[in-house]
Amino acid sequence: MQLTGSEYEDGSLSSWINKERFQGYLQIDGFTLYELGDTGKLVAIAVINDKDPSEECVRLKSLIQTVAKDYRQHFNRDFQFGHMDGSDYINSLIMGEVKVPSVIILNTSNEQYFLPDGPTDSLEELVGFITGVLNGSAQAYGGDGIVQRVKRVAFDARSTILSVFRSSPVLGCFLFGLPLGVISLMCYGICTADSEPDVGDMELMKREGLTDEEEEEEQQRRAAQLEGPENDDVDDEEEEVEAEEDEEEEKAPEQKKTD
Repeated sequence: MQLTGSEYEDGSLSSWINKERFQGYLQIDGFTLYELGDTGKLVAIAVINDKDPSEECVRLKSLIQTVAKDYRQHFNRDFQFGHMDGSDYINSLIMGEVKVPSVIILNTSNEQYFLPDGPTDSLEELVGFITGVLNGSAQAYGGDGIVQRVKRVAFDARSTILSVFRSSPVLGCFLFGLPLGVISLMCYGICTADSEPDVGDMELMKREGLTDEEEEEEQQRRAAQLEGPENDDVDDEEEEVEAEEDEEEEKAPEQKKTD
């Protein structure tokens, strides 16, 4: 068997074997797409509905098979061709929606993807789109930048929540409603809490910070404060009695004079 290829373009023998270990055209699923990422090739996929194929699906599948076979010398080094049943996996991969049927080219090394600007109803249009991707004139979408990573986290979280609610609405309400309720109660408690401590709490804090001797002195001081008003009342009564006695003594000489 004779191996054809350039060492400069194809690299080592192991690299060439890794690139050529797949057929030129195959049915692609999520696992296969992951394996194709090791080849370093761009993946041109016809997104169709195999379960209920329409005339457009059949025509697009036939077109991409023709490109994979008749243009092998042009594109085989850089492209892997195939078709995928349904658009769910592709939609989750690009965080968007592609219509069925349609063509999409994926760059698995940097998570970019390419969509045709116009229709691809003919062989010439499809070849033109693939050539534009190869020479860099086609618009690239996606990528693995920071913005795309943030979008990926948000998209995955949204997809997870929606899948839980679709499969079990009751479980979804429990899983997401309970934490939200607890957080709401905590926020309400923080917002409505008194900013100033009660007098009783302050007294308790003072007692906890006092030693036994200081606490005894504090009790004596409080007892003295409580006895203070009573002593004041007694002193007032004594003063009133003395004042009455003085008045009587003053009246006594006057009565003697009148007698």
